[in-house]
Amino acid sequence: MSTLDPVAVFRMEAAECLEAIEAGLLDLTHQLDDKGLVDAVFRGLHTLKGSGAMFGFEALAAFTHHCETAFDRVRKGEVPATAELVAAVLAAQDHMRALVDQPDADHGDTGQKLLALLQAAVGGSAAKEAAPAVAAPAAAAPAQQKKLNHWRIRFSLPSNAMANGTNPLGLLDELRELGECTVRANTAAIPPLNELVPNELYVSWEVVLKSEQDRSAIDDVFIFVMDDMELEVVDIVDAPAPAAEPVKAVEPAPAAIPAPATPAAAAVPAFKPVEAVPAKREAPAVADGRQAKAQENVRVPAERLDELMDRVGELVIAQSRLSQLASSSADIALRSVSEEIERLSGELRDTMMVLRMVPVATLFSRFRRLVHDLARETGKVIELVTEGESTEVDKTVIERLADPLVHLVRNSIDHGLETPADRLAAGKSETGTVTLSARQSGGEVIISIKDDGRGINRERVRAKAESSGLIAPGQSLSDSELLQLIFAPGFSTAAAITNLSGRGVGMDVVKKTVEALRGAIDIESKPGEGSDVSLRIPLTLAIIDGLLVRVGSGRYVIPLSAVEECLELSLEEDLRSRGRSFISLRDSLVPFLRLRDLFRTGTKPDVHQKVVVISTGTERVGLVVDQIIGDHQTVIKSMSKLHDDVATFSGATILGDGSVALILDVGHLVAAGQQQESQMRVAG
Repeated sequence: MSTLDPVAVFRMEAAECLEAIEAGLLDLTHQLDDKGLVDAVFRGLHTLKGSGAMFGFEALAAFTHHCETAFDRVRKGEVPATAELVAAVLAAQDHMRALVDQPDADHGDTGQKLLALLQAAVGGSAAKEAAPAVAAPAAAAPAQQKKLNHWRIRFSLPSNAMANGTNPLGLLDELRELGECTVRANTAAIPPLNELVPNELYVSWEVVLKSEQDRSAIDDVFIFVMDDMELEVVDIVDAPAPAAEPVKAVEPAPAAIPAPATPAAAAVPAFKPVEAVPAKREAPAVADGRQAKAQENVRVPAERLDELMDRVGELVIAQSRLSQLASSSADIALRSVSEEIERLSGELRDTMMVLRMVPVATLFSRFRRLVHDLARETGKVIELVTEGESTEVDKTVIERLADPLVHLVRNSIDHGLETPADRLAAGKSETGTVTLSARQSGGEVIISIKDDGRGINRERVRAKAESSGLIAPGQSLSDSELLQLIFAPGFSTAAAITNLSGRGVGMDVVKKTVEALRGAIDIESKPGEGSDVSLRIPLTLAIIDGLLVRVGSGRYVIPLSAVEECLELSLEEDLRSRGRSFISLRDSLVPFLRLRDLFRTGTKPDVHQKVVVISTGTERVGLVVDQIIGDHQTVIKSMSKLHDDVATFSGATILGDGSVALILDVGHLVAAGQQQESQMRVAG
């Protein structure tokens, strides 16, 4: 099996780094005075620059250096963090991503334009950087009187640091460059020779540093390993540097170094050799624990997961065939083996499903930048609220939902939200809110895009639909049917085409994508209060638990997550219900569909038919079948292109005997039941 290309690994890590930088910048727009966020963005830029230089992405490293310098000035208090600076670095970040993806491409003068914006955002950084150089000769003499800091630095790296490419000697060399340095190694944690692992690190260090540099310079030395190490930095004493002679290197004595005789230092403990405090080894143990936790995450190409999922699916089909053979056999040993394989394949299937599940937070996080940019472009004040980010969905579903959600969010901002002046005139806050939420309901995940804008204008939708020939003039439509017209191809109520919308292609894409995922779209809107578009999507597209039923001589699978209960329907009750197709279920009427009639089986009904009550959300429909065979692990196979217009089925599966069973589309059947119910009411 081939190993990953190092450059490909860098690109993946750079993408993660850029996402972290973007998240930090977007957080910073709401908290410009948050020093922690400034430091986080600086570290991200510093890491990206260093890693880029290491892997030969020189253009990336050179460009990122300017952004890093700007944030370095912010964290040192030389310039303030502003919305203009954040916007400039966000734009620069897009260029960094292009330099990662296409380092050899001709990017024109994009970099120079972005750097000009960056310079303007920090208030003429070039002039401010040049000023100290001019004043340097005059300040040379008093520079010797700079404050000399005495730092005591204790640090320990994870046990696998050297195996991961971290050289502690390089860190010590960087500390020596900051000033006079005394280094002691703590070897107390080195195990006996027979227990020693050659590529693990057991040594920690204690360093006394005399330097004019501040604490941030020390942190910069460890910036690449800061998250996985233990670092303690203590200011031992403040002392002025000698005016006449430079500090001479002093060989460390084996005893403790006494503290200088100043009142401020009297209460500060004298520096002691590391060997005197071997109990401090607990800290590396914590770091090692964190590193072990980090090692639990393994980067695996998505194609390998897909391939493994296919193999698991084939295994489930084979197991189903084995179970069928064992059930008709008198061999007890064969049945025992079949049950064991069924248990193991079920556990493997469940584990595989978990591996493919991804929290929707990975999807929702992409829209923070989109909303930020659209707010600047439209002049609207927009707040993005996300809910249910921990809800998990199959990774394939996440990937395919990205584009539809972009269209819906852009549509909410452009068509839904009013300008600040219009909102204030309507008695609303000038800040418009777009809410992205996700929740699980049975075997579905419901993703909602809600805004508090002007709502959908029904009259305009009807007028546009009539002028486009989608409906006949004056045609009677329910409110739901009228709102669903906005998803028709080429439909748009925009008065003019803009960069955001107006061409009538976005919502059509949304509908096609959701239907391809075997999902459905619900839409609600109140004039003046806003709109709510809900996408109901299956949790997974691979393997589901199903209820296997027989209708006539054919077998079908109903997704078990949609099944509420099963009832008996005698032949007499079936005959009595002819013409009304309702059953009474706990004081409520539930419409039902006779699948035998729907599928035109041409067979007579069984004497003891069954009604399988299914639901999607608050709607319920009964499905009349001849026999309920039982639970079935269903490996979903896509229908061919020839069956794209068959809405009754969402896919097919292979049974244990090699025959094919079609999977019923629950959403379509519920809609058919609702239509039947409305027709019955009209007829009544």
